[in-house]
Amino acid sequence: MPPTKATNVDEYIAEQQNALARNPECANTHYNLGVGYLSKRMFREAEESLIKALDCSPKLVEAYVQLGGIAMQRGDLETCLRYNQMAVRERPFFAVPHANIGFVHMQRGEADQAIAAFKKAVAQDPKFVQAMANLGGVYYMKGMLDAAENWCKKALAVEPKFGPAYHNLAMVALERGDKATATANVEKARESGYDIPQKLIDDIAALP
Repeated sequence: MPPTKATNVDEYIAEQQNALARNPECANTHYNLGVGYLSKRMFREAEESLIKALDCSPKLVEAYVQLGGIAMQRGDLETCLRYNQMAVRERPFFAVPHANIGFVHMQRGEADQAIAAFKKAVAQDPKFVQAMANLGGVYYMKGMLDAAENWCKKALAVEPKFGPAYHNLAMVALERGDKATATANVEKARESGYDIPQKLIDDIAALP
């Protein structure tokens, strides 16, 4: 958020509303108001503010990304994809919408499209740990265990306590029948605060 005198979210929202009363065509202020609403999970109000931001400045790509996030929260993958594609068209070298596009494809089971999008995200931001861990997850979906392991380890080289990467490594080890490694990665995921699905724990326990 930009410099502000607000001490809490409600004050921040009021500050942006007052600024818009003085300058109703300011795209950044509409965007900031939308972000304030998002922090309170006021999704309808956030959506309205972000759309107004784009009405004032159609190239404000962060607004497209935020609108995609709202659509994702609603389970509307198609709208999420469309907004992030619009962001990419306006700013091709912005890593976040590429990663979001990858996530939509991953949720749909479209592995090859997901891999292509996540790789674009990592190319733009080589420290994008979520994109790297998701690449590990997609390669796991394709049964390419070595590639899955490689990308998860790349994520952990950047952020050693990134739980989703340990979760994926545990699944890779389970697939290989390596109970000790799977268990170790589950413990590391737990230490990072990541919530491991009970089914994975049970499947690992069932290994000889």
